[in-house]
Amino acid sequence: MVFGLFSKEKSLQRTIERATNKLSQQPDRWGAMEKLRDDGSEEALYGLCKRFGITSMKGVEDEQEKNWVVDTLVAKGPVAEQPLRRFLKSAQHLAFPLKVLERICNKDRALEIVDELLAIETPGYTRDPERRMDLIHWLAEWPAVTSTEVVPRVQPYLADFDENVRYAAIDGIAHHEVALAGPALVAALVRPEEESGRVKRRIAEVLAEHKIPLGEHEAKVGPLLVGPVGGFKVEGGVLVAR
Repeated sequence: MVFGLFSKEKSLQRTIERATNKLSQQPDRWGAMEKLRDDGSEEALYGLCKRFGITSMKGVEDEQEKNWVVDTLVAKGPVAEQPLRRFLKSAQHLAFPLKVLERICNKDRALEIVDELLAIETPGYTRDPERRMDLIHWLAEWPAVTSTEVVPRVQPYLADFDENVRYAAIDGIAHHEVALAGPALVAALVRPEEESGRVKRRIAEVLAEHKIPLGEHEAKVGPLLVGPVGGFKVEGGVLVAR
């Protein structure tokens, strides 16, 4: 009995390896993915999630397979939640698995799982900033959530170590009620550690477009309006284009 279980487990692992081999021919990979779908166990569905983690040699095929995995996991419904949640905790790229999450979980449950991921991804240095950017982009674009649910979750990343994460946070906030993060955006603009002209310019654009009051930082903003942010000026307590 034990030997039979061990043999079955080895067979499953070989199937997962075939499904996630980016050098294989597509029919071989697809056949393995279908076997994992038909197996339907938690380990098999986790193995199917692993297909999101590799990029095959042909872009069109890669996209087809990943979208197939999305649809297959969604069709499994609640059964797919645990393997998906397990995969999300360590995956380098989250865009495709998050597509599954929003379709198999109600909003509250999905946000609970996302909050677990955000707790892992605290602002600061990381080797994999793509995870944070995927989370921010998804939150900002997910139609089911409100600004009051998105902005507080994205705002801390205005001070992230990675420039692209900071930029994504600004853009994410710009999709929502910017006033909710007004003071934080102004503070990010005058932050002494902020050296990215690209980031400063994007903040200035958002502040000016939404006429966000500069508040207590108004006196600090004027001297900073040079170089990439030289196209703005302070007028009436807000930023405006020159």
